[in-house]
Amino acid sequence: MGVVVLSQYAEPDYALAVLESGSGRRAYLLKERIRNREELISAIEEVSRGGSVVDPKIVDVLIEARSRPARSHLAELTPRERELLGEIASGKSNAAIAESLVLTKRAVEKHINSIFSKLGLSDDQDVSRRVKATLMYLAEGH
Repeated sequence: MGVVVLSQYAEPDYALAVLESGSGRRAYLLKERIRNREELISAIEEVSRGGSVVDPKIVDVLIEARSRPARSHLAELTPRERELLGEIASGKSNAAIAESLVLTKRAVEKHINSIFSKLGLSDDQDVSRRVKATLMYLAEGH
């Protein structure tokens, strides 16, 4: 059976859900970009022949989403460091993070220093490294 999705969302997760078992007999189109009835009919016919149709904007979104983690300094962090950075982003103190993650305060400090180093955050008096790290974390959609 073929599937034609008309969506208002140019979101990688939605497109991947439609295409996860292959692109054959699948179409993912954005409602706002369908200009006339013939485009929709053409997509339905292509899917019925076993082909696929994916809006070029969706392709761009998928490529961008795939390349984003590779460019990120956050990709260098271990899972534990990312977890700890999430705690920092929520505004917790070192003591609260230690309690939450069942770590010693010294272990938290070591992780934080490693995070700052991997993110390239120097010990600059003019900038809060915690705030900068949080902004980097949030910019990645966490």
